[in-house]
Amino acid sequence: MATATEFVDVPASPDRTWQLIGGFNSLPDWLPYIPTSKLSEGGRVRTLESADGGVIVERLEAFDNAARTYTYSIVDAPFPVTGYLATLTVHAVPGQNTARVQWSGTFTPDGVSDADAVALFRGIYRDGLAALDQTLTTAAA
Repeated sequence: MATATEFVDVPASPDRTWQLIGGFNSLPDWLPYIPTSKLSEGGRVRTLESADGGVIVERLEAFDNAARTYTYSIVDAPFPVTGYLATLTVHAVPGQNTARVQWSGTFTPDGVSDADAVALFRGIYRDGLAALDQTLTTAAA
């Protein structure tokens, strides 16, 4: 099993940040490479369409609004991994009006090396968190 983790400190309160990213269907609000998200199964499954037309289906596994975190698994996606489970969490940064957003995942590489799979997801997380930071920076200006 391999693990990838990235984080970013954003210029918004943890509550404001969670309001933007905490909805399981909210990826299009802050992640430009996912312009479409449709919920099914009572809001427990989201079908994402990437900007290049790829489809990713994910299942909400756990949600804790008070702790500002949710965990999801991949049901179907064009990624070379199995057993993917990821968590997105918003933390308070003590003494600052900023939030630390952490995105981490565990998975088993399938047909690629651990290093290649980790690099893939670290890149996805890093790009996604940079887009989140840009969205919140623009909103704060």
